[in-house]
Amino acid sequence: MTPHFNRFVAPARASAQIWRLVLGAMLIVVVYLVFIMGVFAVAGLLLGPQKAQQVAGTLTSPDDPVSVLLLLATFPGAAIGTFLATRFIHKRRIGTLFGPRASVLRDFTAAATITLGLSVIYLAIWGLWFDPVPNLSFTTWITYLPLLLVGLLVQTGTEEILFRGYLMQQLAARFRSPVIWFALPALGFAALHFDPAQPQLTNLFVILAVAVFGFAAADLTRVTGNIGAAWGFHFVNNLFAIGILSLDGTITGLALHVTPYNTVQIAERPGLLAIDVVATTIAWLILRRTLRR
Repeated sequence: MTPHFNRFVAPARASAQIWRLVLGAMLIVVVYLVFIMGVFAVAGLLLGPQKAQQVAGTLTSPDDPVSVLLLLATFPGAAIGTFLATRFIHKRRIGTLFGPRASVLRDFTAAATITLGLSVIYLAIWGLWFDPVPNLSFTTWITYLPLLLVGLLVQTGTEEILFRGYLMQQLAARFRSPVIWFALPALGFAALHFDPAQPQLTNLFVILAVAVFGFAAADLTRVTGNIGAAWGFHFVNNLFAIGILSLDGTITGLALHVTPYNTVQIAERPGLLAIDVVATTIAWLILRRTLRR
């Protein structure tokens, strides 16, 4: 536990009882589910019940712009639930989930900028072996891009607030062992990426890759004492994975290009995901060295 992370955890220590964490987690789930029902109710009014039902059926692997935006629109519910749990169950300010405002903004900007540059280099190297498959016309893509950026900012921010903010803070305030406060949120984050529609071997490889990212984000939070670096890293990572080059068979509805291989082939060629894991690890090491105080 670094001095910066110790200060980040400090506001959670006065309400570190396990019953509060369990109750808070239950509240987050309930608010999230209610919010999702509200989103689909609104979608039904705007799109019509039949169209909304069709879109809902594609949310595990949304392949059109409306489906992707609808998926991203469900995430604020988890953020609202986390805010309510923090304020009313743990009796602390919502701002403590983020860390010092100036540090969050500085580290978010630095991490996003560095990750953007590394992602461009990664795509250039990837392009030496593979040809991306066109997915959306540039006109369509650029039209939806502002909505995608806002949606990804909310989606990644929600996940960082929940996993690197709320859960890491409350667990670190209660337990000394990093196996609990460092590893459990990262593994929980990875487990939520399980997709029953995908082959089991594909799920295993994806979850392992996401777990590596979860540990990297947790470590950035640990060394900086705020969620800014993890959020910037996460935001740009998802921008490229969802908006620039998506894995065929996943969230492709707003991607400019998709990969020439799909989720089934990932199970047959695990080296494809291993490349992503290596890229994530390199990015984490560079960010860690740059942002560590």
